[in-house]
Amino acid sequence: MTTLTTESPAGASAPAGRRHRDVQGTGRLAVLLLSPTFLVLGLVVGYPVLAGFRESLYTTGQSLDANGFVVQGSQFVGLDNYTAIFHGDRATAFWNAFFNTTFFTVVTVTLETLIGVGMALIMHHAFRGRAVVRASILVPWALPTAISGLLWRWIFQADGVANAILHHQVLWTADGNQSKVAVIIAETWKTSPFIGLLVLAGLQMIPQEVYEAAKVDGASPWQQFVRITLPLVKPTLLVAVLFRLLDVLRMFDLPFVLIGAHKDSVQTLTMLAWNEATNLRYGSAAAYATVLFLYIALVAYLFVKLLGADIIGQARQHKSRKAAA
Repeated sequence: MTTLTTESPAGASAPAGRRHRDVQGTGRLAVLLLSPTFLVLGLVVGYPVLAGFRESLYTTGQSLDANGFVVQGSQFVGLDNYTAIFHGDRATAFWNAFFNTTFFTVVTVTLETLIGVGMALIMHHAFRGRAVVRASILVPWALPTAISGLLWRWIFQADGVANAILHHQVLWTADGNQSKVAVIIAETWKTSPFIGLLVLAGLQMIPQEVYEAAKVDGASPWQQFVRITLPLVKPTLLVAVLFRLLDVLRMFDLPFVLIGAHKDSVQTLTMLAWNEATNLRYGSAAAYATVLFLYIALVAYLFVKLLGADIIGQARQHKSRKAAA
């Protein structure tokens, strides 16, 4: 006679309950370990943002009250600093700076992406002197932005190298469209290696056997690039482009050093906020900074959602699929 034993429901629920407690314990441990990071982020990111928004609701200086007396110091004005940005005399300066910031971002990031991918492909191939080529490509990115701006200012002088090559007199650092071109050239030269470096790291993670199999199947070099290289380096490339977007949107030092302050053709939102702060209009400067912060946050959110640059989310989904399998 064979005796059949069945597992009771209580015995089945015990492991599930134990797993639930383990997950809760792991979650509490994760929160405990990450709490110092959250505290530091709150101090260095959260507090300045809130303090800047509070400052944007005030105005500093002399004004007249309802009785005609002079009032000195900070005065609560609500959203007046924000409405002044989009109306009146300041609206022209704001929309000009907004256009310049967006224009520099779109053009430079596009050029940097194309050139950076090309740099990565060159550095990835094995050839004699590859280490020298890699080091020389990374030199522009290693230079401080102020030094890079001074270097290109010397190149774009009236009697500089650029005009000598063109055999034409161009006032690159004067106010005009030529100054936009100068900033784009200098910014692209400096930061293209950054994208190239990150894409190179992504290329080195691709197994060589994938390309060998593609060659056996008769794939051309262009087909290998489109069907293999680009899809596999897409996560790394999107992160690199996202970093560059966030960096160019707050561009200040390169046009400031290369072209100079108070030039409408290259004035960005950060330069506009700096100009307000140097004139002791801190409330207005904080309003410009808050608007720029919201603009950058919106661009980052749309980029992540539309182009799928959520690397952490992709990793979690991949891990979940593996656990389910």
